[in-house]
Parts: sequence; structure tokens; C-alpha cells
Amino acid sequence: MPRAIPTRLRIAKIGVDAPFTGLKIGPSGALEPPPADDTNLVGWHAAGIAPGQRGTALIAGHLDTVTAPAVFARLGELEAGDSFEVARADGTVAVFLIDSVESFRKDDFPNQRVYDDTPDALVRLITCAGPYDRAAKDYTENLVVFAHLQPR
Repeated sequence: MPRAIPTRLRIAKIGVDAPFTGLKIGPSGALEPPPADDTNLVGWHAAGIAPGQRGTALIAGHLDTVTAPAVFARLGELEAGDSFEVARADGTVAVFLIDSVESFRKDDFPNQRVYDDTPDALVRLITCAGPYDRAAKDYTENLVVFAHLQPR
């Protein structure tokens, strides 16, 4: 599919219907999270690959906030074979089939596997997971959903 800005992420199985915001890579080299003040918002790496385009598109969402569960609170319920869709600004809808759902310790995150470019149209849905580390004020793991574009 040609490049088009994503407008909505829909994951029927877990009740997600969320708008997108653009995200950038922060000083640490990691994708910055979406603003925490909107619990139903996902972000995408706006300078990178758009969902549906050839390459690896990155979509991030919060697991929770200090006040409530957030958009990706139920992301861990997804399984290989489930699907989700991304509505795009050009009026098309990209449908993705999930290949796997995996958790990784943040201090042992497989950057190359998650972020590397590819000739295929792939998406990674990313959120926090694992125990909450009160000292670090962050979760100890990331949950990553690996998915590929379903042929039309």
C-alpha cells in the first residue's frame, strides 16, 4: 500500500477503537510514548513507516495511567491468528494478521527483531508489561504484538 497517515486503530477482540497521534524517537533512541492524559490514544512513528506500507510500522499505546486502564490494557489477550485494522487518511483500511504476542524485559529488549526494516508490510504494537518497578516508576517489560499485512 502507498504511504498514508493512520487515523484509527481498531482491535475488535479487545474493544480498541482509538485515534492516532504522531510520535518521534527520543534521546534514548526509543520511541516516545503517546501523551498519558488521553487513555484512548495510540501513537505511531510518524517519521517512519506508515501501517500498510512496506517496512516495519511502530504503534505504541499505554497499558494504564495513574488513574485508569489505557488503550492497550488488554493487548496481552491477543493471540496468533487474531486480526486488527488500521484506517488510513486516504480512505483505505489495512488489515493485519497477528503472528505472535511476546513479552521482553526492557533491559534485554530485542531491538533488531522488533525494529529492523523489512521488504514486507509489518506492524509492531508495543506497550508496557510485567511487574511495575516503583523505584524506576516504570514497568519492567514490554509486550510486543508482531503482525503482517493481510493480502487483499
